[in-house]
Amino acid sequence: MPFDETIPTSTLISILYREHAKYLNEKVKNEDLSFGLQPILITIYENEGIIQEQLAEKFHLNESTITRNLKKLEEKGFIERIPDKRKKIIKITKKGAKTARKVMDYDDKWDENIKSNLNDEDYTIFKTTLIKICEDLIWTKLSKT
Repeated sequence: MPFDETIPTSTLISILYREHAKYLNEKVKNEDLSFGLQPILITIYENEGIIQEQLAEKFHLNESTITRNLKKLEEKGFIERIPDKRKKIIKITKKGAKTARKVMDYDDKWDENIKSNLNDEDYTIFKTTLIKICEDLIWTKLSKT
């Protein structure tokens, strides 16, 4: 069924999000890693030694949510948390690094699929627009608090 201009943007964003989640969950189903934990694992992989507060800030989540997610990642053997004074430094394990690379490869393939339906200029506009919307929403929210 084709989409039309009357569909709210929130519905379209939701469809993309759910389809991406289904795609990645299918690709890494043997890794015991849920879709919600994947971005956190990748961020830890790309930022070795990151601390919990930085993750909360990056994902715009409260620290208790990050704590729960880190506990899950640690229990599954993807990360380890190393106490350092009053904070915990988060390190990726070999298992976590291997899984993060797999997820990143599949994310790249997802993006390639999106790019295959757009020319380079349209893809750049699409991504730039998404970034602008996210930043505007975040800055608007922050300025009201």
